[in-house]
Amino acid sequence: METVDKDLYERTKALLEPGDIRLNGVVVHTGLGDDDEARLHQATLDIGDVVAEESSKGEWYVYSGNDDSRFGLNQHQGLTIAEDEFVWECQQLLREGTFKIVFYYEADADQEAVVAGIEDLGFRADSVEGE
Repeated sequence: METVDKDLYERTKALLEPGDIRLNGVVVHTGLGDDDEARLHQATLDIGDVVAEESSKGEWYVYSGNDDSRFGLNQHQGLTIAEDEFVWECQQLLREGTFKIVFYYEADADQEAVVAGIEDLGFRADSVEGE
């Protein structure tokens, strides 16, 4: 696998360091710029659907950094509807004029299926596996 943005890959890998739960992640190269906010939002939801499906978490909703001072702007969480259980977290980062979305989620998700599902949406995705 050739990683497009090695620095972003390494930063994402650092987020996955062992903690209470094992995490994997993905760096999504959207090609979307500052003027594509609505498409960026929809891409985040679509990618969140892929992660939730491959994590077998069921129905979920987005909890946004805009809603809570503990999170940064453009930082979002997918939480289950039934129990507010963690499904995924992401950060939308503007790098060199286009958005990269860094997702991380529990390592029990089918990593290959997550990457394939994101690529089926038309985005380039770099798999980042935790320890």
